[in-house]
Amino acid sequence: MKCSEQMKERIHQYLDHDIKQQDERILKEHLQSCADCTQHLHELEKSIALVQSTSHIEAPMDFTQAIMDRLPKEKKTIGVNRWLKGHPLLAAASLFMLLMTGSLFSSWSTDSEFSVSKQPNLVVENNTVTVPEGETVEGDVTVKGGTINIEGKVEGNVTVINGEYMASAGQVTGDVEEINEAFEWIWYQMKSLSREVVAIFN
Repeated sequence: MKCSEQMKERIHQYLDHDIKQQDERILKEHLQSCADCTQHLHELEKSIALVQSTSHIEAPMDFTQAIMDRLPKEKKTIGVNRWLKGHPLLAAASLFMLLMTGSLFSSWSTDSEFSVSKQPNLVVENNTVTVPEGETVEGDVTVKGGTINIEGKVEGNVTVINGEYMASAGQVTGDVEEINEAFEWIWYQMKSLSREVVAIFN
């Protein structure tokens, strides 16, 4: 259609019922002599009629769900990545806990080697630690991978990790704790860490 833009605009105004009487008269005169504009007007009228005839059609109730079900399923890795990006703090905390737990389990397996806290008045033979009768050890005693036999006195806590506490006539003023399972040991490590943190901030 080679007619002016003004004439096209008049056709649209006519179809929208928003045309001035003078412009409508000019358009009708033009349409009598221009086959292209007449054809263009009829095509637009057909399009409007088609749209109006389909306006009462409604999509089925499950239309949206049916479309969603036909979409390709998202890969699990994409879903995980989206979750991680949406919750960075929680992801960092989870990763920290995972690494910390792995590290603690690794340390548990290597903590079976014999060791004892450095305290005077302790007698160490093979993997057995003894507090002799009549002797007093001041402070906490920790034995890893061995046995402790208390015949004297310990003024503090006694902790046995991956070992055995031999009950005898000795006296312990604090708590006696035997840790022979990984989860007990992790809990012990967490308590020790929290005590160290509290000590730093006090």
